[in-house]
Amino acid sequence: MPDAIVVEWIRDKYVVLVQDLDERGRRRWAATEAVSLGHGGIAAVSEATGLSDRTIRNGIKDLSEQSPLCSSRQRRTGAGRKRREAEQPRLLPALESLIEPTTRGDPQSPLRWTCKSLTNLANELRKQGFQVGRGKVGELLHAAGYSLQANRKTREGQDHPDRNAQFEHINRRVVAYRRGGRPAISVDTKKKETLGRKKNPGREHRRKGSPLEVDTHDFPDPELGKAIPYGVYDIEHNEAWVSVGVNHDTAEFAVASIRQWWKQLGRKRYKKPNRLLITADSGGSNGSRNRLWKLELQHLADRTGMVIEVCHFPPGTSKWNKIEHRLFCHITRNWRGVPLETHEIVVKLVGSTRTNKGLEVHGWLDEGTYTKGRKVTDEEYARIRIRHNKFHGDWNYEFIPRNS
Repeated sequence: MPDAIVVEWIRDKYVVLVQDLDERGRRRWAATEAVSLGHGGIAAVSEATGLSDRTIRNGIKDLSEQSPLCSSRQRRTGAGRKRREAEQPRLLPALESLIEPTTRGDPQSPLRWTCKSLTNLANELRKQGFQVGRGKVGELLHAAGYSLQANRKTREGQDHPDRNAQFEHINRRVVAYRRGGRPAISVDTKKKETLGRKKNPGREHRRKGSPLEVDTHDFPDPELGKAIPYGVYDIEHNEAWVSVGVNHDTAEFAVASIRQWWKQLGRKRYKKPNRLLITADSGGSNGSRNRLWKLELQHLADRTGMVIEVCHFPPGTSKWNKIEHRLFCHITRNWRGVPLETHEIVVKLVGSTRTNKGLEVHGWLDEGTYTKGRKVTDEEYARIRIRHNKFHGDWNYEFIPRNS
């Protein structure tokens, strides 16, 4: 057992010198101290400095050799442990085969979903016979250009060949309506919301240590039901109408929301226009193939006396619909962290949505009953006065009032 006083004496000297010594200097100094102490010197120096006894012995060997290292080198050529990837040439290819699922063979392998952590990657490599730790795995991944990446929503499915042409067509129609002082609106259904004391993403200010307590699960409450917000956004005036439904998201509900917008806001904004432009997605309650959507729009055209023109965005491009980034995102931001317990709360939060750009939102509770699966007969559809545009008539069409 090394003498405590000797160990403390060596440690004091080492602390003073260590910042001025490189690896070779620390090794040779420690060897010199160990030799000067005689028997037990290696153990005492090792305990005082934290250097391994092997390092000190190598230092003693350096001192006794006839051909010392030149001052520019720390170790002799080839000294030190070889890198793991040099010892095991197949290590990096094996690691990359774990990272990239397409090269792994079995797509159903549980490892596909569990191997992304450094620890699990190292464990799997060791199972394959490699000697490697999690630190080395991280070093290899970094050197190979890998980093932790989250998913990014950029894929929109297969592009339709007329995708951009349809965008340009919609833009031209919106510009033409705005120049002519005629209404152009963007419509869509916002995500349905489960009512009750449910967790709502986001945070709001409360006293420290007193978060709002909500249910531990998000199962729907049959008594409270869901809220179905359908929005109508006036592109020219940055104003929106949102009908909050209590029943089902159907084409009848969608057109009823447009009718309420026209009754409450539209006809006050526009003085007896003869046309109305609606831009919408290609699916859902306002889908381009929805026969009930077209029948209800024909009824609206008959009631208002306006020609109603509809332009659909191509499939898979709903995020380009203006209502998505000019209305719905702001509503979501306005009610973040607030449990949507009742329809009335949803309506109030919708109606209180404002932005610095002047967005004004009006909310309304639609307690009407809208039946799912309502069919439009061939006779009803044949009476619709629909005129298809020469360019993609399935996406672009208009309804002519039948009383004109």
